[in-house]
Amino acid sequence: MDAQLAAAEHFIDAHARPLERHLFAARFHNGPATAVVDALRVYRNPDGGFGHGLEPDTRCPDSLPIYAEVALGALADAGADAPELVEGACDYLAGVSDGNGAVPLAFPVIEAHPRAEHWSEWTYRPDVNPTAGLVSLLYRLGAEHPWRETAAGYCWRYLESEPTPDGVHSLWELLHFLEHVPDRERAERHAPALLAHLVAQDMFHADADAPGYGLTPLHIAPTPESPWRTAFTEAQIDAHLDHLSDGQEPDGGWPITWTPPGEEALAEWRGVVTLEAVRTLAAYGRLG
Repeated sequence: MDAQLAAAEHFIDAHARPLERHLFAARFHNGPATAVVDALRVYRNPDGGFGHGLEPDTRCPDSLPIYAEVALGALADAGADAPELVEGACDYLAGVSDGNGAVPLAFPVIEAHPRAEHWSEWTYRPDVNPTAGLVSLLYRLGAEHPWRETAAGYCWRYLESEPTPDGVHSLWELLHFLEHVPDRERAERHAPALLAHLVAQDMFHADADAPGYGLTPLHIAPTPESPWRTAFTEAQIDAHLDHLSDGQEPDGGWPITWTPPGEEALAEWRGVVTLEAVRTLAAYGRLG
């Protein structure tokens, strides 16, 4: 095994949650997707949603849409078949959505628990972040549900009647939606303007050496096969891959660029970003 990948695996084995350990095994050792499903069951609530701090910046036991997005993303990444979990999550999302099918990231219940500072009132508003990302994951999973269709209609109406958002995460979620929605002709009409707007935002880091938190070309095109890969030059991608590779710390893990709500959350996030880093480096042929 490549030495960089081996060091990352050692870090994940020592510090990451079971979920990230099983996702690593599924990606690099042909581990069973059922192990990912079992790891997610720990976070499931009776309402069909997911809770218990599944997104490490919020240490809330209650179900939240952001937790559903993390769970569905893990299932999609592992290629897992878990219709009970997916249908339950959709039922939960339908129950907390507004009249248009949109859901917020979180609810005020998070204020009773430790959370990162940026998780505040703005996360309580129904929005394309996370609705568009959730819909894209249901398309990836091949999961049909009435809420998916309602929420997809909301996303199309947003794209075709609302001003283009400035938030990089909202734009990123919309690009996920456009990547996986079946209506390819309609999606390809909207994608160029969204990409152009995204790369103009301050929190998009076109420069690989830009300090602090931000999205990069590797977030938008995490594999060479991404439909948005051609939005960036070879030089941009190579510079960000070099920067990503160089960011591995002596303990084998990668750092984060924001302040989580505690040491346990920090360790969990480092497991998440370390897994993301080696996935991206491997996809671009940077690991043996």
